[in-house]
Amino acid sequence: MRLLIVEDDPHIAELLRDGLSEDGYEIDVAPSATVGAELAQLFPYGLLIVDVMLPEGIDAGYVLGRQLRAAGVVTPILYLTARGTVADRVQGLDAGGDDYLLKPFDFTELSARVRALLRRASGNAQNTVQLPGGWVMDLAGRELYRAGVRADLARREFGLLELLALNPGRVFTRDEIIDRLWSGDANVEPKVIDVYVSIIRRKTDDTLIVTLRGTGYRLGGAG
Repeated sequence: MRLLIVEDDPHIAELLRDGLSEDGYEIDVAPSATVGAELAQLFPYGLLIVDVMLPEGIDAGYVLGRQLRAAGVVTPILYLTARGTVADRVQGLDAGGDDYLLKPFDFTELSARVRALLRRASGNAQNTVQLPGGWVMDLAGRELYRAGVRADLARREFGLLELLALNPGRVFTRDEIIDRLWSGDANVEPKVIDVYVSIIRRKTDDTLIVTLRGTGYRLGGAG
């Protein structure tokens, strides 16, 4: 999943990038509302994390949100700000925001809010997803288990399975999976996806992922 951080403070941007990368997300950073607007309309991000005060002005983040909504961009927005009055929160929600987090914040809370917004956007408001073969995916803890036994999936292995699990019935081509998990990195070969699928099957079983020859992959048991 690819996220965009719109933040002009290099220190905060770096902390967010490092932390969210550790959570398994691909991260882009925009240092201003202007750059953020361009990127948000160019790439299909899963979430925008937007500082309210940017070089363009003290409410530039809100202006950006309204601009994107007017342009038809429906990507969820999480606003970050030091201003916490009710009027400020209402302004953020009215400016197209989906959530609002006060600075300074604990990264674990931000991480949890990111997961919640992504689940909501995918139409899955639960922390767990029931998968074929009795497997259960814990989205909050980023774990996969069956009958109390945990499958030790690496970050991108979990991300690939999560992508399929949150879109049951949809077939993803190898290029689409690369775009979601590697942000379209041109250096990633499509055959890498086949390797990851094989590893997931080896760590679990053959019920979770179905291969559609010549097309791609979908979640098992999804039609």
